[in-house]
Amino acid sequence: MPPPFHHKLPCSLHHPRLLSLPRATFLLRCRTTTTMSLFSSPSQHDPDPQKPLLNQAIEYHNQTKHGLTNYARGPHGLDWANQPNPFRRFLSSLIIPLSHFDSSSSVADPPLYSSVFLSLPSPSPISKSTISQLFFDSLALSAWKTTGFSTWSLRVNPSSGNLHPTEAYIVSPPINSVSNSPFVAHYAPKEHSLEIRTQIPSGFFPNFFPEGCFLIGFSSIFWREAWKYGERAFRYCNHDVGHAIAAVSMAAAGLGWDVKILDGLGYEDLKKLMGLEFYKEFEIPSRPVKGKFPEIEFEHPDCVLVVFPNGVGEFDVNYKELSLALSGFSELEWKGKPNVLSKQHVCWDVIYRTAEAVKKPLTLGNRFMVDPFQSSGVLSDRSYKGFTLREVVRKRRSAVDMDGVTTMERETFYQMLLHCLPSGSQNGTKQRKQLALPFRALPWDAEVHAALFVHRVEGLPKGVYFLVRNEEHFDDLKKATRPEFNWEKPEGCPDDLPLYELSRGDCGKLAKQLSCHQDIAGDGCFSLGMVAHFEPTLRSKGAWMYPRLFWETGVLGQVLYLEAHAVGISATGIGCFFDDPVHEVLGLRGSNYQSLYHFTVGGPVVDKRIMSLPAYPGPGMDA
Repeated sequence: MPPPFHHKLPCSLHHPRLLSLPRATFLLRCRTTTTMSLFSSPSQHDPDPQKPLLNQAIEYHNQTKHGLTNYARGPHGLDWANQPNPFRRFLSSLIIPLSHFDSSSSVADPPLYSSVFLSLPSPSPISKSTISQLFFDSLALSAWKTTGFSTWSLRVNPSSGNLHPTEAYIVSPPINSVSNSPFVAHYAPKEHSLEIRTQIPSGFFPNFFPEGCFLIGFSSIFWREAWKYGERAFRYCNHDVGHAIAAVSMAAAGLGWDVKILDGLGYEDLKKLMGLEFYKEFEIPSRPVKGKFPEIEFEHPDCVLVVFPNGVGEFDVNYKELSLALSGFSELEWKGKPNVLSKQHVCWDVIYRTAEAVKKPLTLGNRFMVDPFQSSGVLSDRSYKGFTLREVVRKRRSAVDMDGVTTMERETFYQMLLHCLPSGSQNGTKQRKQLALPFRALPWDAEVHAALFVHRVEGLPKGVYFLVRNEEHFDDLKKATRPEFNWEKPEGCPDDLPLYELSRGDCGKLAKQLSCHQDIAGDGCFSLGMVAHFEPTLRSKGAWMYPRLFWETGVLGQVLYLEAHAVGISATGIGCFFDDPVHEVLGLRGSNYQSLYHFTVGGPVVDKRIMSLPAYPGPGMDA
């Protein structure tokens, strides 16, 4: 079993007052304030049926904030005897082993990592080899680790605490040596295999999608994260959905495939598509309850991606007819019984009430759009080490500690941020639409920005900076943040990079304290908080955007992971941070903007006591 990863839980339960930045910048008053929603309490006679759902999402968000004097509710210790099995299996289903690859083997010549941000290669056909490569480079095991009596696996896609709540499915036309009929299969990463769940009607793909398309579905098992993190786990599960979306998008790009979420579909459609209707419904308790609740090991359907050949052009998806076709999936013969993950459980009630509130309905007004691929900006291609895409995605690791010494060149810093922009290199057009890899998988305009704490970037003053990823929010952000902020472009910053210096000063201690007193937030080259355009987004689109904001942070986080490894350093996500003190540092009031995910990038400290083993074949245990 893996040891607890400190970058999600605080190292200490003590809460000393935050240290302020030097007077040359600004002072942080150490008070804990709860950011309240603008919404009123739900009423029995409220004519707006969406308001209670919005209230539940925002109530959950406020309830699960960490504060200077209290943390969100979670277990008092880790119940190792009931640690959830990280590998779901569907017992008695037909299992199809997939092909394995090394760093040099590939269906086609492996593209350089940096090249796929500029253009996609010619598309590969759907085959057992290409599907194998897609999973191998996105959701498969990347290594095993062992120390003492503990052994645990790592995966290509990152996960909070290495707990991996995300499950994946493929819905595909017939593939030689896999299935002679169109099928739905569950991906089993430990075995790097497909578990065939059912066969679907032969007309499904020709009726709705161009030739060469298939679907990838994601679901979440909340219990895997809640075992360690309690009520805050719903946030982390949705971070991981975003990580998985980006991981599949990047691996698909290496095969010349594009990816887009089919976000017109609703929750019930996704349940039918992935064969998740058989899980028993359960009554949500009014408070956290411990006991034997196997029903909370159910899979919550999150989203489905359509994977299609690069260059296929525009195509439309008739969501009404597609939903009608999916209704027939309930009558299919689904094979395989899910394995049990734990003997005992804790049901954190607020997670399941919130998951109910943010279920997305079928939205027929959502038109499926395939925008032209937009390349990302290039400032310093020499920053990258000439790694192939596979070398970067499969060698990605989450740093446990930073060395506090490694520095980064300013041009490298700017280049990394250029790859974090949703619209790519726009030649004067403002950042807003998500057109660049891998953000183009998301069908909404960018809603997530980044407040950066710069510690060790050569040629750039230490201080607080802000990356505006949707420039339509620029004026609002300036008004919402501290009036003393500079909002000036730093020296040498590319014209098409909307990065602004807010305030100068050494913010290493502040970054550590804001991230639950974790040294890793101040010992890297830079760290950041991902700040979402929050309540206005939920108000305008619906409560179902709540998890999607976390998906966007997860996609951005995956880019930062890959960028760090591509330039020869490392990174890690930070889920434990003091929410409202972060907002106070920035001067944010109310719920218009909220920090959803933190991150750090720098030189890693390698623990030489831990031995690495190949991903396949593994040690043959559920670790």
